[in-house]
Amino acid sequence: MSEEAPAPAAAPAKAAKKKASKPKKVGPSVGELIVKTVAASKERSGVSAAALKKALAAGGYDVDKNKVRVKTAIKSLVAKGTLVQTKGTGASGSFKMSKKQTVHDKCFKGRALFIKPF
Repeated sequence: MSEEAPAPAAAPAKAAKKKASKPKKVGPSVGELIVKTVAASKERSGVSAAALKKALAAGGYDVDKNKVRVKTAIKSLVAKGTLVQTKGTGASGSFKMSKKQTVHDKCFKGRALFIKPF
C-alpha cells in the first residue's frame, strides 16, 4: 500500500516577454559629478566624503536613494587614480585630485628647454 505522489503537471511554456526598456538617464554620471566637485574645491587637505555628499545633494542629486552608487564611484575613482585618499579608508575620509603628469609632460620631459609652454 505505497502511495505515490502525483507528478506535478508541466507548466505551459510562456512566450518570452520583452521588457520595456527604460529611457537612458540624461546627464553626467556620479563619478563625473564627484570629480567636478573635488576639482572645484580649494581645500588643501581635500574634500571629506560628507561634504562631497552635501555638495551632490545641493546640485540636485538624490544621495539618500543612491548612496551605494556614490560609495562605489568614490572607490573606483580612487582605484583608477583619479582621486587620492588623504584620510580614512574605503569610501570615507577625505579625497583630492591626483597630480598625474600629462601626456605632454611625459613625452617632452628631457627636451623641456626647446619647447615653449602652452
